[in-house]
Formats: sequence, structure tokens, C-alpha cells
Amino acid sequence: MSGFLGVTSSLSDRRWLGPSVEDDRLTEAMAQDTSLPLPLCRILVRRGVQPSDSATFLAPTLKDLLPDPHCLKDMQPAAARFLQAVQRREKIAIFADYDVDGATSAALLLDWLRQTGLDATLYIPDRIKEGYGPNVAAMQMLAQDHSLIVCVDCGTLSHEPIAAAKGADVLVLDHHLGGETLPDAVAVVNPNRQDETGDYAQLCAAGVVFLMLVEANRQMRHAGQKGPDLMSMLDLVALGTVADVAPLTGVNRALVRQGLKVMAKRARTGLVALGDVARMKAAPTPYHLGFLLGPRINAGGRIGQADLGARLLACTNMDEARAMADRLDQLNTERREVESQVRDLAVEQAEERGLDGPLVWAAGEGWHPGVVGIVASRLKESTNRPAIVIGLDGAEGKGSGRSVSGVDLGAAIQRLVAEGLLLKGGGHKMAAGLTVARDQLEPAMQRLSDLLEKQGAGDGGPADLKLDGLLMPGAATVELIEQLEQAGPFGASAPAPRFAFADVEINFAKRIGDSHLKITFGDGLGARIEAIAFGAFDGPMGQALSNHGGARFHLAGRLEINTWGGRSRVQLRLEDAAPA
Repeated sequence: MSGFLGVTSSLSDRRWLGPSVEDDRLTEAMAQDTSLPLPLCRILVRRGVQPSDSATFLAPTLKDLLPDPHCLKDMQPAAARFLQAVQRREKIAIFADYDVDGATSAALLLDWLRQTGLDATLYIPDRIKEGYGPNVAAMQMLAQDHSLIVCVDCGTLSHEPIAAAKGADVLVLDHHLGGETLPDAVAVVNPNRQDETGDYAQLCAAGVVFLMLVEANRQMRHAGQKGPDLMSMLDLVALGTVADVAPLTGVNRALVRQGLKVMAKRARTGLVALGDVARMKAAPTPYHLGFLLGPRINAGGRIGQADLGARLLACTNMDEARAMADRLDQLNTERREVESQVRDLAVEQAEERGLDGPLVWAAGEGWHPGVVGIVASRLKESTNRPAIVIGLDGAEGKGSGRSVSGVDLGAAIQRLVAEGLLLKGGGHKMAAGLTVARDQLEPAMQRLSDLLEKQGAGDGGPADLKLDGLLMPGAATVELIEQLEQAGPFGASAPAPRFAFADVEINFAKRIGDSHLKITFGDGLGARIEAIAFGAFDGPMGQALSNHGGARFHLAGRLEINTWGGRSRVQLRLEDAAPA
């Protein structure tokens, strides 16, 4: 199959794929029907939007897209028991996962409860000492002093720990894959229970918690009471959704879009402190949430104090928030160093084992459990295959996995648990965690590889680069980018539009830092665009473009607005190139 602009093997060894003939036809028709710009129509067509629905798609509202909370099983009793605890001024404990989704979920509940005059106990397990999810000792301890324990972003598979919470009621608000039976809790609200329809399987835990609070407010209204302000909490929902790489489609798109507007008002003390320490200068975007804020909140759970991120998000004292944000920033720097060491070892081991099978995996002695998930993500991105990375300690190994689109890793991991090849495991389609006995490591990974192969993992080489069309440098304006952003926010399952610039000349090229490249390119007719290619010198693209010798290239990437010194100009986030 020929590539777009004839590119079948780019400088990053990828084939370029452009819009189909049918897409071109539908794009032209939409442009005529709606008078919207052609590049924007291309995105709408790719998303399957009909011309008659374009206006509502470009202005999504929660009113139209937020589901009735009752669409999820157990929602009514969950909210009723939660409200009962509030009205009786019971002691409530929140047991949360140590990642961003867990931290934002916990902060949502802490914020809501504080607005009703109630302070709850926050408990987040230590990743290394306790591992993921509720454990018997912690639940027994919490049950001694609390009559209600709310498990967020965990708990669906925690039968024994929940049974151990004698004397306390337990609510589970989660989104991880459910098993054949549910734990003995008052309510298990989870769009990924086996008896759910799956219509809202894309919700992260923060989205599920938000829906429960919507239901709680509704029950309060029916009782003649006014509930806390939910719209002001959408910044937390947006952060949890983006950081958990939930698809930015449907209700998630509306939640994140509205949440970004709330975040831009800088009203949440903890997020202001964190944004400042992360040097966030512009209005927040999914990029800022996923790559600046998220990793810092995660750093506490990965290599430091597990509850630091959630405490920061719920903090209302700026001095305390700044101190916590500084600590998280420091931990994030340490996390990067630890990750770099593990990544080098994991890549070397995976390459020796071979990168052409259905599963890429690596396991090493003492690899920090807090970074194995990030390293798995890097392996997945570089090989376009599901990846597992495991840290071995004594007789066991704890690992984390990341999957590619169309391959359900969570279900495969659960099957291995059922077959006795894993001690523990769970997750969702794109990410999962596991515990394996050292002597079962090889057979478990072989069995997982076989299961993933049946799902089509490893069929292709490097992922094709999908392009939304061709642009001339002169057509790439700030106004066009602002129009394209109406189809956002962009992220998982809703990629930002990517355009090709054909047969351009490189006017300027400069290496930035160790591996990045900055260039200016044009079409020879006067229009020029600046571009930045992160990691360009990690592959052949950096050398090829910086030592171009007057050769012309096709370039591909995503357009963004670079604001500096009060001026806004177009910048291309350069992702690939090919000789013209």
C-alpha cells in the first residue's frame, strides 16, 4: 500500500497514511453544508460527526452529555449511604489508589465533605509495603474508628480486605475490570462491572466519583437542601481523566473541556501551587495535565509519600500547598533519575529477548515498583506492542503493563490470575498491574504473550503515521489553530490533528540540549514556520534535518500556538520527516 506523499518509510521508519478518498468526499460535503474551514471538517469527519451534529460537537455541554447517575448499578444506595453518614456526622475514611486518578477522586470527596463541614480521614497505601488496593490490615484498622469507608479507584476485586472491615460499611467507586463476583460492600459503583452495559466504560474513577456526587446533590435537593458546588470541582475530574489516559470522547470530552476552563481560573490552591512549580505559563491544556501536573502528583505515590498528591489537591492553605508542591517537584526529579536507570536496563533486556513478538517484557532485580509502569509505557511507545516491566524482590515480582489500541491487557491479566499463573493482577484495557512468583515468571509471560497474540498484538511494525491532510505553510495561521481547537480537547482516542507540509526547504536548524532540534522551514514563497522536534537526535531525523545540505523534505506534525513576550505565533511540533 502506497503512503501519503509517497512516504512508505520515513526517517522514523513509518508509513504515512492520509485521508481516504471517501474522507475527502465527506470533508468537501461538510465544508459546503457548514461553511466551516476544510481542515476542521477533516477532523469532524474522522470523528464520525455528521454535518447536522457539527455545531453541538464543537460546543459540547455537560447538560447534554452527562449521563443520569442511575445508569450505573448501585448508584442510588451508594449516594444514600454516603449522605446518611454526612447527616449523622459519622466518621468517614477515604481509601484511595496512589496514582493521579486516585488522588483526584479522594480530593473530590474531601472537598465536597469539607463544604458540608465534615473532615474525612484520607488513607493511601504505600506502593512498596502494601501494594495496590485495600489490604486486610489497613481495612481492619480503619474500621475500628470509622463507620463508613469509601474506596476510590480500587476495591472491585478486594473481597477479603472488604470483608475484614468489621463494623464499618464500605462503598466502592471504581473503574477497574470487575470479576465474576463482587465484594460484600454496601455498593460497588463501577462502569466496568461484568453486569454493566459498558456504555460508560471509558469513565475514570474521578468521573465515577463525580457522578456519585451529582446523585448525592440530587438527593439533597429532593430533601430541600442545597449541596456543594459541583461545577467548581471539574478541574479535578479533568486532571484525573487526562492523567489516567481515559478516552477524550463523549462525556469525558465535555468533562475535560469544562474542567480546563475551571482550572484556568486558578481557584484551587493546590493546583495553583503545583502549576507554578511546574512553570505552567499558559492556559491549561491536556498536555499540561498529562505531562506537567500528572507526573508530579504521581511522584509521591511512585517514590515518596503516597498521600502527598491527594493532600496537595485538597489543600486550602497556600503556604502548605507550596511546600507540598516543592516536595513533589523534587520527588519527580528523583523519579526521572530512577526511571532512566531502569529504562536503560529494560530496553537492553527486551532487545536481547526480541522486539518482534506479541509482547515486549523485561524483569530486573530491585527495579523500583514506582517506575516500572512508566518504563512499560516507553517500551510500548517505541515498539507499538503491549509491554510489561517487573521489579523482582525475593520470591516475587511486582510489575506494570501498558497496552496498544485494540488489545485488552486487563482482561488477559485477569485470565492469568484465574489460571494461577499470577498471584494478583487487574486493571483495564490499556493498563494493568500484576504480582508474579519468581519461579512462574517465564511461563506467565509466555502465556500472556500467547493470549495477546490471539488479540492481534504484534501484527504490525512501527505504527503508521496518520495524517489529516496537507497544508501550505502560509495557511498555517494562529486563527486556523484556534478554529481546530474547537474540536478538542485532544488526547487519548481523540488525537490532535496532524498535518503534512510537502517539499519544504530548511532555512535554519539548531540542536537544543542533548537531543532536541529546532528548525525554521518554508515553501520558498515567503511563508516560514518554526518547528521543534523533541528527541530528534535519538533517531536519524536530527542528523538528516540539521545536515540537510539544501535537500528538501516532507514534514509532519501537530500545530500549536507558541506565546512568548505577548506575541503568539504558529509552531509545528515536528514528529516525522521524509526526503521529498
